[in-house]
Amino acid sequence: MDNKIVVFICILGVASAGVVAPLPLARVDPLPQYSYGYDVQDALTGDYKGHQEHRNGDLVTGSYTVVDPDGTRRIVDYSADPLNGFNAVVRREPLVIGAPARVVAPAPVVAPAPLAAPVLPRAPILAPAPAPLLAPRLPSPYFF
Repeated sequence: MDNKIVVFICILGVASAGVVAPLPLARVDPLPQYSYGYDVQDALTGDYKGHQEHRNGDLVTGSYTVVDPDGTRRIVDYSADPLNGFNAVVRREPLVIGAPARVVAPAPVVAPAPLAAPVLPRAPILAPAPAPLLAPRLPSPYFF
């Protein structure tokens, strides 16, 4: 009886294997092409950056710019292809946003003005008085 059940399950498995539809193959673009770019100029936060990139098949070229904290603009020009791989050239320029760049000296530190009235020392904080000691409790003469 057990052999009949095993054979039935195997036949059922083989029969149901042909019912599943094959997955469609993914469509691959043989010559992908795109071009995009963006530019951010936010004077309120000081965020200045941009990026542009172009792709034609396996050749990708582009550049991006970002303002570094030291006041220079970093410009990265890059290209990538299957023969040479990824190559990037980094340049740095002084930052000029609307006006010539200039160095601003920090403001001098000024000592605070003296107080008009002298500061009085605080009164000492007194600790609460210790609790009175109680006489030790003697055992009761009556034992129940």
